[in-house]
Amino acid sequence: MERLPGFRDFYPEPLPPTKDELWSMDARNHIFDTWRAVARRYGFREYDGPPLEPLELYTNKSGEEIVGQLFNFTDKGERAVAMRPEMTPTLARMAAAQERAYKKPFKWFSIPQLFRYEKQQKGRKREHFQLNCDIIGENDRAADAELIALLIDTLRALGLTSADFVVRLSSRNAWSDFFSSRCPDATKAYDFFQVVDKLDRTRAEDSAALLAPLGFKLEEVQAFISGGQPNAELQLILDQLAARGLRDFVRIDYGVIRGLAYYTGPVFEAFDIKGEFRAICGGGRYDHLIKQVSGGKVDLPALGFGMGDVVLFELLKSRGLLPAFNTGLAAYVLIEDETLRPDSLRLIQQLREAGLPTDFSLTPAKGDKQFKRAIELNARHTVRLERAATGEVSGKLKDLRTREESNVPLEEITQRLAAGQR
Repeated sequence: MERLPGFRDFYPEPLPPTKDELWSMDARNHIFDTWRAVARRYGFREYDGPPLEPLELYTNKSGEEIVGQLFNFTDKGERAVAMRPEMTPTLARMAAAQERAYKKPFKWFSIPQLFRYEKQQKGRKREHFQLNCDIIGENDRAADAELIALLIDTLRALGLTSADFVVRLSSRNAWSDFFSSRCPDATKAYDFFQVVDKLDRTRAEDSAALLAPLGFKLEEVQAFISGGQPNAELQLILDQLAARGLRDFVRIDYGVIRGLAYYTGPVFEAFDIKGEFRAICGGGRYDHLIKQVSGGKVDLPALGFGMGDVVLFELLKSRGLLPAFNTGLAAYVLIEDETLRPDSLRLIQQLREAGLPTDFSLTPAKGDKQFKRAIELNARHTVRLERAATGEVSGKLKDLRTREESNVPLEEITQRLAAGQR
């Protein structure tokens, strides 16, 4: 039985030898732990929502065309539902429902598994995990700077530097100002932005032909993008990042568009400097979504970003930044005398309750076989209980790194091993 295309199995390290693509559960936990640690350091609180939502939640945000990208079906209650392809609509629904319970602004993060039925490409699967960080209820651009700083520090915490990635910063408002300063007809704005949104996917001559009836030349659009002059809101963000010592990670790039019909202010994407991968992360300000999702009942400004695990894992792997995952055990308890199994089990329970990873042979086995198993599991120590002629039980503690062995009173074994773990 094979797994479905575009989905992943996560194995503990070391990964078994195979020609197939395997993913490391230890690496996933390393990334998740880093995500959580940095988000909490910034005062963000974790939330989650259901992986199955009403289909309308996504068509309301992105239109009917998104249905072709979804895992969707009609459930047994005759409801049109979909596996969540993104987290922001769920966040908007939750924020609108309970916004009175939280003081503004509130800063939330989540690590959902997301699903999209689309063509697989390098760095893109039909499922992935994603760090979502959002700030709800703050209009000031200081919130945008805070969010970008969080993004930068998250990547830094994983070992990446300004030599590895850059955050490209743009603005929906800058594009709107560019349009209105050259074209007084607001009815042409949608068509203009549609052309701009597809510049990197359309031949230059085709883009020029589409821009001409709107009163624009391709050259002036390209000059605006390449000029990279920050408007007032972007300059404020840059100044605040500079004050934090993070300015070198950011540059103005009006080529970053990110869905002009959805975003309402600054937008940004993080890319690896070498250009080997898809965008590491993307986000921006979406001040209208909560009002849209709530049917106009709740109107809160919002901004956020999403950082997927697939591209990030590949980037860390290519830069040699994934640590060696070889946690091992604090102790492996050898049971060579079956009459001491009850005493050994009591000790094993004490060690585990003290937070020390401990294992043993579930069934009787020769001593050399148990010792071999301790080596295989990368145990730091072995413990073997012995009964003296007087009936007193003590332990022999062996450090498998130094090969030193010592006799330890039974009541001191846990304390000695705990001290060795520190």
